[in-house]
Amino acid sequence: MSLKEKDPEIYSLVRKEMQRQQECIDLIASENYAPPEVLEATGSVLTNKYSEGYPGKRYYAGNEFIDQVETLAIERAKKLFGVDHANVQSHSGSTANYCAYSALVPAGETIMGMELSQGGHLTHGSPVNFSGKTYKVVSYAVDKKTEMLDFDVIRKQAVEHKPKLIICGYTAYPRTVHFDKFREVADACGAYLLADISHIAGLIAGGAHPSPAKYADVITTTTHKTLRGPRGAIIMCKAEFAQMIDKSVFPGAQGGPLDHVTAAKAVCFHNAMQKDFSDYAHQIVKNAKVLAEELHAKGLRLVSGGTDNHLILVDLTPMGITGKDAQIALEKAGIICNKNTIPYDTQKPFVASGIRLGTPAMTTRGMKESEIKEVATLLMKGLHKRTDDAALASIKEEVKALCSRYPVYKEYTH
Repeated sequence: MSLKEKDPEIYSLVRKEMQRQQECIDLIASENYAPPEVLEATGSVLTNKYSEGYPGKRYYAGNEFIDQVETLAIERAKKLFGVDHANVQSHSGSTANYCAYSALVPAGETIMGMELSQGGHLTHGSPVNFSGKTYKVVSYAVDKKTEMLDFDVIRKQAVEHKPKLIICGYTAYPRTVHFDKFREVADACGAYLLADISHIAGLIAGGAHPSPAKYADVITTTTHKTLRGPRGAIIMCKAEFAQMIDKSVFPGAQGGPLDHVTAAKAVCFHNAMQKDFSDYAHQIVKNAKVLAEELHAKGLRLVSGGTDNHLILVDLTPMGITGKDAQIALEKAGIICNKNTIPYDTQKPFVASGIRLGTPAMTTRGMKESEIKEVATLLMKGLHKRTDDAALASIKEEVKALCSRYPVYKEYTH
């Protein structure tokens, strides 16, 4: 019996979400559209199996083919990112970071990461997160004038506080992450270096951003952002940390892995090794640069003046708009983005002075520079007409027309 017949309420909601995705411009930098083959693997019979442990060393019988799936995912991850070891079992980016920290740093020791309001992540030391509760935290920030990282300042902080672990890689930093410079900082104070590449993993895999493989002791990443895979995460590391990482994941923090998701991760790694994925990764960056240039030309202030990667951070203060108000108005116009703090923001996080924009999802749909210019025009219309619901509804129709030219899933549109 089909979902439509068995549970029409859920079926209806899934269809409505499919329609929303089809009809909206998705500019959330951490979202993407998983291809049909990833959805197929995620919805496969592998969800039925329990497989605590690792390939060749399980607590349950019947894992002959699960072992092959996980081994394939591991080998593909290692090849894709050029690393010694990969653990593909982490359920999310947050649990991946938890496991990595736990493997490297005892509770109560000092870690160092970018402050959340500056572009870091909750798990990089926020006081409301396990990272801030478990460890002593030293936070670094961007320079007030350039809104970019100042490695002289970061190095001084590291030498003074001597953290056991330094975290680099961010959620709202629109510039290149210089892993080589972070390695120098880590060496200066004897710290481990962890690169959280959750946002830029697809760019790295496609050769559109420098790789941390030569510099980081441990690398964590989600698989559902620029990598265009299932929701989940992996941890990669140098060979010397492999056993520590594996034990930290299981039995340290997790029980049975999600085997259907592991298979989907393997699919996404295979996809990311193809030539068309490299083209896609570079197009993400091209599209982001065009969007930044267009918005700047139309009068918006961009944090750090532009972008090197997939995202743009817009400061709406000069327009007298909060990030919250912009997010609400743009959603009415069919443009989905998120409010976001800007460096040294005076607004509370749930209000924020900025919005974060990203191009991965729109690039997946096939949009290139000319379409991104249309997106910029529609976005600016939405901001200027933010208090006019009728105008926003009219813009939404324009958005639908643009999106109809680039269907998300052609096979699911009927």
